[in-house]
Amino acid sequence: MDTPMTPAPGGGPDAAPAAAPKAKIRPGRIWYLAALLVLLAGVAWLAVGLLSLSSHIDSFPRVAIPAGGQITLDHSGGYVVYYEGPGAQSGQIPAFRIRVTPASAGAAVQSLGPYNSSVTYAFGSHQGRAVLSMRVGHPGRCSVEMPGGGNVPVGSHLAFGDSIVGGVAGTVRGSAYSARYDCFSRRLSFSTSVVRLRLSSLAA
Repeated sequence: MDTPMTPAPGGGPDAAPAAAPKAKIRPGRIWYLAALLVLLAGVAWLAVGLLSLSSHIDSFPRVAIPAGGQITLDHSGGYVVYYEGPGAQSGQIPAFRIRVTPASAGAAVQSLGPYNSSVTYAFGSHQGRAVLSMRVGHPGRCSVEMPGGGNVPVGSHLAFGDSIVGGVAGTVRGSAYSARYDCFSRRLSFSTSVVRLRLSSLAA
């Protein structure tokens, strides 16, 4: 009795050779290195920016309240008055009134009123909140008084300086640009891998 023979799958002289598994295409190391460098640059930018901002806040002239005292304002134009003390971060600040008057020849204070935005900071021992906006017509030495004493906790201070909003925004913006570039580098690395994979498929 004859038994028919069935060739094994893939066997026989005319069978096509099995395709070798395709090598896994990975992004070049240079892209990982570039993304890492950009990320580190963003972290460094943020750290330097925060240190610079902290140093800038440290340089604000200050006066203790409710005792009052004198400060020297070195330029004309706009100033922001920051309350530093208990309640600065939460916004639970006792009501108080202050009076700023010239104490040297030529010094001139044009206006003093409420600050209409919520701006806070916390750097080291300085925790403040913007409470007043002041405009100075001519720089010089000024006296700061608190009529009636107020109910502010002893040890509180008022700091006089410019707005810190621009410094914070610049620091965050620079760090964000680095993060975006890092994401772009990763996407470019992935796209390069896809292109390599497609070219490999076409050549196979």
